[in-house]
Amino acid sequence: MIRDITIGQYYSVDSAIHRLDPRVKILGTLIYMISLFTFRDFAGYAVAVLFFALTLALSRIPFSYAARGLRPIFVLMVFTAFLNLFWTDGTVILKVGGLAVTWEGLYKMAYISLRLILLVLGSSLMTLTTTPNQLTDGLERIFGPLKVFRMPVHEMAMMMSIALRFIPILIEETNRIMKAQTARGADFESGNLIRRLRNMLPLLIPLFVSAIRRATDLALAMDARCYHGGAGRTKMHPLRYGKNDCAAYGCLVAYIVILRAVVWICPW
Repeated sequence: MIRDITIGQYYSVDSAIHRLDPRVKILGTLIYMISLFTFRDFAGYAVAVLFFALTLALSRIPFSYAARGLRPIFVLMVFTAFLNLFWTDGTVILKVGGLAVTWEGLYKMAYISLRLILLVLGSSLMTLTTTPNQLTDGLERIFGPLKVFRMPVHEMAMMMSIALRFIPILIEETNRIMKAQTARGADFESGNLIRRLRNMLPLLIPLFVSAIRRATDLALAMDARCYHGGAGRTKMHPLRYGKNDCAAYGCLVAYIVILRAVVWICPW
């Protein structure tokens, strides 16, 4: 399950989405995720799915790789679907013991599950197509106006980027510790879900020790290179908008317009 987390990882390939300015991808992901909460009909979700499918095709990332990020939240999806299916009032279509399945609950379960899936896939696609350095630069430029209020924009962007970058590092470290403990007789695969979670507890102490050690090494490395914030620092690759970035912004506007038109015409 831990190996399947894709948020924070970067998929290296040359594609039109990878070459976009990081500000476009950050704002596009934010608009896409907000749009998923603005409608509750399947016509809107059809447009959102189509938009994601086209973006995924342009990114040249295999769907099987991007969909790996859904496995860690499978239990959450099942739990959410169960609550909405049996605890929503409406027209009863089936009774299981003391629980009743309604049409309204079935409908609510379907669109909430679809919303969770699209949220995870959309956020994963941004990190899969954006390097940590690009993400830091993009966040710093987006939050640049906050410098007027004396906000440490560069430090905030750096912390967010490092946090995302540490996700795949900690996943790799967890896999290494699991293999070492498996060689010593530990069992992480057998038993039910509760037993498997209990067997994961011995991983926490060495994982925390490794995370603290890596954070300390990173702080020492930054201090050895005279890193003292972002004031006066230059960029090797300054961010500049190009024709493809303007076209991407146009696609985002078209997505919003088409989404609202479809939801208004087809409220189902």
